[in-house]
Amino acid sequence: MESMMKLVGFVFALSLAALVPSLEAHIGEFDDYWQKRAEKAQKAALEAYSPDPENVTSHFNLRVHKLLGGSNSTRRQLHMHKHSGPCLATNPIDRCWRCRKNWAKDRKRLAKCVLGFGRKTTGGLKGKYYVVYDPSDKDVMNPKPGTLRHAVIQKRPLWITFARSMTIMLNQELMVASHKTIDARGANVQIAYGAGITIQFVRNVIIHGLRIHDIVAKPGGLIRDSVNHFGYRTMSDGDGISIFGSTNVWIDHVSMARCQDGLIDVIEGSTAITISNGHYTHHNDVMLFGASDVFSGDKKMQVTVAFNHFGKGLIQRMPRCRWGFVHVVNNDYTHWLMYAIGGSSQPTIISQGNRFIAPPNMAAKEVTKRDYATPDVWHSWTWRSQGDLMMNGAFFVQSGRPLAKKFGKRDMIKAKPGTFVTRLTRFSGTLNCKPKRKC
Repeated sequence: MESMMKLVGFVFALSLAALVPSLEAHIGEFDDYWQKRAEKAQKAALEAYSPDPENVTSHFNLRVHKLLGGSNSTRRQLHMHKHSGPCLATNPIDRCWRCRKNWAKDRKRLAKCVLGFGRKTTGGLKGKYYVVYDPSDKDVMNPKPGTLRHAVIQKRPLWITFARSMTIMLNQELMVASHKTIDARGANVQIAYGAGITIQFVRNVIIHGLRIHDIVAKPGGLIRDSVNHFGYRTMSDGDGISIFGSTNVWIDHVSMARCQDGLIDVIEGSTAITISNGHYTHHNDVMLFGASDVFSGDKKMQVTVAFNHFGKGLIQRMPRCRWGFVHVVNNDYTHWLMYAIGGSSQPTIISQGNRFIAPPNMAAKEVTKRDYATPDVWHSWTWRSQGDLMMNGAFFVQSGRPLAKKFGKRDMIKAKPGTFVTRLTRFSGTLNCKPKRKC
């Protein structure tokens, strides 16, 4: 009954905040084509929304617990990409595929490995392979076959790989269609010095193994977003990855730095998202979940942030949340200048088993920051910390109700405590995978 009431309430909220074009949509003309895409995206979001989000977090925690058993580690071995010993897969997502010698022949196994709210994401699992061999991006209206832009706009599902290492400088934002996997394993693929990646009004996308850095805003213009449609786009913001009105998206093992706006945005009715195993450095606004304090359509937003390393040169928003439900679990926060996790508009934030190392600045020891609300308002927001490791004076200001205990003991196994984080995030960021060798 309680689940049904939640779902009814969600549908009511969704009807009050229909998915309509906003100032951040970058769609020059919201024509019939974009209206239909928005309506399909809204329907997909409703289907992907979980009325019992704590059940999803419990399932995630159970998988971590099973992998680690009773072992522990407090070793400060961060990002040892030069590791030369036997293959080590230190968290349940990586354990699913990394230490298989034939990973390059069975790339699509990756689609079975996602956990968290994006757990149903399969990307291009049902499609053919598409090999990108040309790094150019000269014609955004008629992309050249063999380029990444030509691959991502195709109608059919595709599993996109790269023939060799390359740097791709995008002349305009890269519009990714539904049912695509961008799989950079086995090559050093950099998206840099141009526009970023846009996932707008689509579903079922995996991005794995890209290095995304030095992204800049672009003036817009006519851009092809599918094989049978192009339209006018306004100026892009300079985000590394922008997820807009989209569902079932998994971002895994990316390394990101220095984007003109945010590294990753999840906004405007997006849900069923997992962001895992990433390495983020040298940036101000790292992650933004929910772009507006007035767009209550983001109440359905559900995001898992797991096994990431938030590293050198970061300032704030890891993430910053509006509305929605965000599970921040087993991440390593070694640097921030202002705060780590923030938000407004009553988001639910569950922080479990993270390590927070506060900066030397005495004014920045607090992990959390609540905007545009006084304590008498935000005291009811559910921001809970469980098993987090607080170091160098870090502290998390909790609020709202404790986590529900309506599930059985098997489901309510807690996330591993923050002392396990160095192990769980040891190989965050892009990996040096080579065919015929364990990754």
